[in-house]
Amino acid sequence: MSHKKQAYENLATSIIEKFNLRGIDGYYADSAEDALEMVQRFFPPGCSISWGGSETLNEIGLIDVLRDSDSDFVLYDRMAVPVEEREALYSKIVGCDYFLMSSNAITLDGQLINIDGMGNRIACLITGPKNVIIVAGMNKIVTNVEEGINRTHNFAAPPNTVRLGKDTPCADHGRCGNCLSEDCICCNTVITRKSRVPGRIKVILVGEELGF
Repeated sequence: MSHKKQAYENLATSIIEKFNLRGIDGYYADSAEDALEMVQRFFPPGCSISWGGSETLNEIGLIDVLRDSDSDFVLYDRMAVPVEEREALYSKIVGCDYFLMSSNAITLDGQLINIDGMGNRIACLITGPKNVIIVAGMNKIVTNVEEGINRTHNFAAPPNTVRLGKDTPCADHGRCGNCLSEDCICCNTVITRKSRVPGRIKVILVGEELGF
């Protein structure tokens, strides 16, 4: 094991201890491949699954695996239905068994920082789905909430707006312009200090750099 990998594992262990104090279940996966396998072990036959937009989930291959699976999962895939049908589908997503996402940032003391445009992802994080599984690379770890918000605005949002084809200052200049544009993806900020339902939120920390 490399020195960097060992440091990642050591850090993850300490953060998982903080998660436990907050009613959040924490896990560590050494690699993206291990994380992919770990996530799938949570799903019982016949469960319903959905997810929020996430480069991390794409990078570990989870979305492709779910879409190609011959298992009897019920998938609520927003991208697989016409735009005019997505609002109706969302009413099913909020009641799904497992909602998958990443986190924009995670503090050393186990708080989750997430910033959204529409807010559908963070709404499901807060309430609705029976279980929320978060997959996050160790590059998402920050010292505190303020650093996490800064990371999201200046280092996660710019590539995300480029990916989504948004017309925002951060897409043009690569850094936050504190905009209020129609295409702004930083409209809603949620800090998760604690899970009121113990174990509902499960965080898999991955010993790699993943996502934005």
